Amino acid sequence: MGTYLGAPDGRAPTEQETQRPMDHNRIPPTVRRTYGVDDLSTAPSFAGGFINFGYWQGIDLADPTPEDRVRSQEQMYRRVLREYPEPRERLRLAEVGCGRGLGAALALREFRFAAVTGVDIHPDQIERARAVNARALATYPDRLAYTLGSADELPFSDGYLDGVFSVEAAQHFRELTGFARESARVLRPGGRLVVATFFTAPGPDAAERLKILLASFADGLDIAHPLDDFTTALTRTGFTDITTESIGADVWPGLDRYLADAVPAAHWTRHFLPAWRDGLLDYHVLTAIRI
Repeated sequence: MGTYLGAPDGRAPTEQETQRPMDHNRIPPTVRRTYGVDDLSTAPSFAGGFINFGYWQGIDLADPTPEDRVRSQEQMYRRVLREYPEPRERLRLAEVGCGRGLGAALALREFRFAAVTGVDIHPDQIERARAVNARALATYPDRLAYTLGSADELPFSDGYLDGVFSVEAAQHFRELTGFARESARVLRPGGRLVVATFFTAPGPDAAERLKILLASFADGLDIAHPLDDFTTALTRTGFTDITTESIGADVWPGLDRYLADAVPAAHWTRHFLPAWRDGLLDYHVLTAIRI
């Protein structure tokens, strides 16, 4: 099965074991700023420390509250984590791009996985995750951990994990082939990858139009990744049974309705909904099995 680097058994690693250097030059400048000094989780678009657009199914959009916004973000994690089969108590998972780590803590608390490790490239986010989830770390010292790592350099040995998941982080990865390759390396045969994020329409025209509509694409925070390119990379790196499901109808209208009360009417984030309606991007949940 392999081991975690520095952890010779099935437990989650200790804080000392997860200390490893991360070259700041590997962090794209916009990512470094957005998740560092700017701390995106404090933006009006988000609430409660989570950083995702939310899965709004079943939430009344007539007058969404900050509590509804948090619920939508928690539901996004639940939508992803339900892709892992029972008995979940036997599964060791890692979240790639864990941010403040609330999703990894939810995974452990609600789904009772054997162990969950949150991985993030930004040291500020790992520091925040350990602080925000201090009680959970004390409650589950052998099952929950947060550590530095990147999508193309995961801090696990070959075949150690039963599952890898990522919630609204892959749009920041400079390229997805390395993520596919590393996920295949650290998963055991039969292990499951689950990714939720927004993918773009293929072709340079869609990428250029998104740069005009959305500041996050213009400044390089988000990268135009067509869905088919990622599924091809997964097939080539050792995955099978690849499935994709569009959940845009339960993401974009709810997000935009919340933004209507949270940001100025002309704010660039209001362009996500028309970009979806015009077919320039969509939100998907993707699952794949390691051969």
